[in-house]
Amino acid sequence: MERLYVQRVTQSRPRGLSRRDAAAVPAAELRDRILTALVTLLESRRFAEISVAAIIRTAKVSRASFYFYFASKQAVLGELVKDAVGEGMQAAEPWVASSEDPLQGLLAGIRSGAELWRRNAGVLQAIVESWGTDDELRQLWLDQMNAFTRAAAARIRTDSVALEYLNGLEVDAVAASLTWLGERMYYLAAAGVPPFDDESVLIDILTNAWTSSIYGQRVAQPADDPAIES
Repeated sequence: MERLYVQRVTQSRPRGLSRRDAAAVPAAELRDRILTALVTLLESRRFAEISVAAIIRTAKVSRASFYFYFASKQAVLGELVKDAVGEGMQAAEPWVASSEDPLQGLLAGIRSGAELWRRNAGVLQAIVESWGTDDELRQLWLDQMNAFTRAAAARIRTDSVALEYLNGLEVDAVAASLTWLGERMYYLAAAGVPPFDDESVLIDILTNAWTSSIYGQRVAQPADDPAIES
């Protein structure tokens, strides 16, 4: 699973990089190699089983170069997570940024979210499995999840239909509950746990959890929905 990371290209070798690495590849590519190496390793191993040495070997960079860019393997994972979460915020746009047809907007956003988790399964499984025991990753993941919660709460507060249905329920608590429900269900799907490994089931259940909680309505996927066929 390859990903593209656009980084600033420097003309001279950054201080701290080995001469071997600087001679072999442009400096801007070294960080990308490290990030891609962890993605590759996560396809077959759990994060707890991956060492810095394994990342260095897979990336084909020196130890000095690794530590020039990252203080730890957790820092590498953190960069990958932030990149994936940035995509996740874009996936939520059909509902968060639109005032038209909120039910279909939620369906579109959740469908995009399922695709995002499938593409980034190793990285997102790693953060979910690790944040409870690592302070650095804990703060990172809580920050990312809180960003989703704030966006959902802000959207709900602009929706008179949702506010009327919620009838005084604490909006922040509703948004947080649904955000964390999504995190768990997407994680189970990424881990291949039935019935959520069936993407059409995942999307249907999660969409209706949101729409029923916020609007008191259900929304069905179209019969020709690509997610049903996948």
